[in-house]
Amino acid sequence: MIPAAFDYQKVKTVDEAIAALAGGDGKLLAGGHSLIPVMKLRMNRPSKLVDITGLSALKGTKEEDGEIVIGAAVTHADIFYDNLIKNRLPFFIRAASLIGDLQVRNHGTIGGSLAHADPAADWPALVLAADGSIEVQGKAGKRRIKAVDFFTGLFTTSLQDGEIIISVRIPVPAEGAKTSYQKFEQPASRFAIVGCAVMRFPNSKTNIAFTGVSDNAFRDANAEAEISGKPLNNESIEAAANSALRNVNVLSDHFASEEYRRHLAKVYLKKALEAVM
Repeated sequence: MIPAAFDYQKVKTVDEAIAALAGGDGKLLAGGHSLIPVMKLRMNRPSKLVDITGLSALKGTKEEDGEIVIGAAVTHADIFYDNLIKNRLPFFIRAASLIGDLQVRNHGTIGGSLAHADPAADWPALVLAADGSIEVQGKAGKRRIKAVDFFTGLFTTSLQDGEIIISVRIPVPAEGAKTSYQKFEQPASRFAIVGCAVMRFPNSKTNIAFTGVSDNAFRDANAEAEISGKPLNNESIEAAANSALRNVNVLSDHFASEEYRRHLAKVYLKKALEAVM
């Protein structure tokens, strides 16, 4: 299908992008792999596209003040080939390799994925498990939103009108921390039917996040409480899996029923925990 008519503006600075969004229903265009398909289906009809693909301020990765800073316009492929991320956040490398196809990985961005908040996207679970924050900017200036507060529902976030994602900030993991991302994917799109991200710290604290399971990605506090502070073995992993998804509204669709998706989530949590033993 063909999108409805819209205006187009390519901007040169973040401030210019924020100004271009003011007072209307414009949308940011970065990789476009989430936005353009829904525009073609006319499920989204923005009056203007604000092109931010050339903004150098949103690109690159660095280590700064105890954090790994990933620019919002960094592509999935950029992450896959980044040595800083490889050394500090190896499960980001695995996640990047599992996203879409070559074209999607080369053009899709981490900021775009987080802002779109698809319930089956990979990056939300990774950023949640890594205790990350999303740095955003609007007319009132910059602010940080903890990942646990960012995803609020189906395709919805705590971004306010006129705000854009500037970067993703991840605390540098303690030496000896281990990570894993395990995904049961839909074979055509490679979106997660179930994805499970785990970060295990040297003090045995364990972060567990799911995607593809509910309306939005989430940290599983019950499973974390069951496994944190305990040695990883068959018994403790089984107990964590049995504790997972309590009071969670699990999705049911043509890809997987609620019962099957719940079963998959427990299986892939076990896989993720076994990988960080």
